[in-house]
Amino acid sequence: MNLHQFRFVQEAVRQKLNLTEVAKALHTSQPGVSKAILELEEELGIEIFGRHGKRLKRVTEPGEQVLKSIDVILREVANLKKIGDHYSAQDTGTLSIATTHTQARYVLPPHVAQLRKVYPQVNVSLHQGAPDQVAQMVINETAEIGIATESLANYPELVTLACYEWQHVLVLPQDHRLAQVETITLEELAKEFIITYHPSFTGRTRIDKAFAHQRLTPRIALEAIDSDVIKTYVQLGMGVGIVAEMAVQNDNQDELIIKPAGYLFGKNLARIAFKRSSYLRNFVYEFARFLNPELSRQDIMNVINNSTNSSTDPS
Repeated sequence: MNLHQFRFVQEAVRQKLNLTEVAKALHTSQPGVSKAILELEEELGIEIFGRHGKRLKRVTEPGEQVLKSIDVILREVANLKKIGDHYSAQDTGTLSIATTHTQARYVLPPHVAQLRKVYPQVNVSLHQGAPDQVAQMVINETAEIGIATESLANYPELVTLACYEWQHVLVLPQDHRLAQVETITLEELAKEFIITYHPSFTGRTRIDKAFAHQRLTPRIALEAIDSDVIKTYVQLGMGVGIVAEMAVQNDNQDELIIKPAGYLFGKNLARIAFKRSSYLRNFVYEFARFLNPELSRQDIMNVINNSTNSSTDPS
């Protein structure tokens, strides 16, 4: 048996048993993939896949166990390569970060600048996407670290740690009828057109749940993934904006009225995610500490190597 066979089996599952797609993904031929999988099955004395003719139809029960072992083997092979890279060039390389637009635009810039100051030979590669895409990029090792509020803790392949808490704020034009109201209620908000995030971004689920709990239906006029877009349409008088507080920290409040809304929608927790059992370089640990000074290298190592929990918070 060899690593090529293991990669073919693993990729077959990723590609939903479509060997044509496996061959494309691994830059080889379909007959070569089929032959390698059959040879591995013959050597092991079991069928990893159930078949209909020449087509793979399902993963067998022993195949499920084989896949678990293959995942461990290939993960450790990847870790060996990382260890070699780390010790041949400890303070150089690329830190790949998967994150959402809000984190990339408003939260990460000072921390990335700080990393570059401490590690001037480390490049940073930002990959932006929806929270579920962020999770997949870390799982697929496109990124070493993921940062988002939604979804990350839902993936057993990842371990996550608390990064920071934040709340939503209301953004209103100066002349809006609610601009001078000290404490705005959900009932009052439900009467207004609302401009806020797409349902899968930046804590939108908390907004929806708050209205639903009061049996209210918000009048959503516009959804976006970009806080600046939301604020632009608020300035045009299209409605009341609901955005993340970090998106307005440097705004000129002469143009818009900003009101904290944590009492309406609760607190949100941004999380930092790593792939389980992955090997991290020194500057990855350091960057995590920039994001949350309470995160020590040992905290991260403990959760990465803990096989029972997919998310935790350091005590």
